[in-house]
Amino acid sequence: MADRAGAVMFKGNPIALGGPEIKAGSDAPDFTALDNGLQPVKLSQARGKVIVLSAVPSLDTPVCDTETRRFNEEVGKLGAGVEVWTVSMDLPFAQKRWCSTAGANRVKTLSDFRDRAFGQTYGVAIKDGPLAGVNARAVFVVGKDGAVKHVEYVKEITSEPNYEAALGAAKQAVGA
Repeated sequence: MADRAGAVMFKGNPIALGGPEIKAGSDAPDFTALDNGLQPVKLSQARGKVIVLSAVPSLDTPVCDTETRRFNEEVGKLGAGVEVWTVSMDLPFAQKRWCSTAGANRVKTLSDFRDRAFGQTYGVAIKDGPLAGVNARAVFVVGKDGAVKHVEYVKEITSEPNYEAALGAAKQAVGA
């Protein structure tokens, strides 16, 4: 694993991430996380669809809330072949409550709490500092062929991702 010290910051302070750095063009690593009904969901089961993976620290924070609401709005414009999966360490019960409160019915919220497979596999597991144990903010677009089409490790965790770049990559992947 390459040293990514300082690649991601929290309020201007560098944080260490666990796991490999994912690069566009590589095969998307498979992982399993839990849906709101405590059922396992595997990325490999979504082959043939475009998946936008939105990693957030917690839905109960303002930036994560804003980001997930925005992706919930935008996914409806991308067509039936695209899904947005928001992955956090929040418990499935909290994710279900958040979706209900936010009216988020187009994004799929997934919890990484049980196996921590997503965070470790996608290189977003925060290893130190006040957010140790949750996942950093990042966006990955996985094409129908299972290849990574877009990657953004958001430099400052308290900032929103580049929505246009992620959505543009998803639109392009639909046509590919």
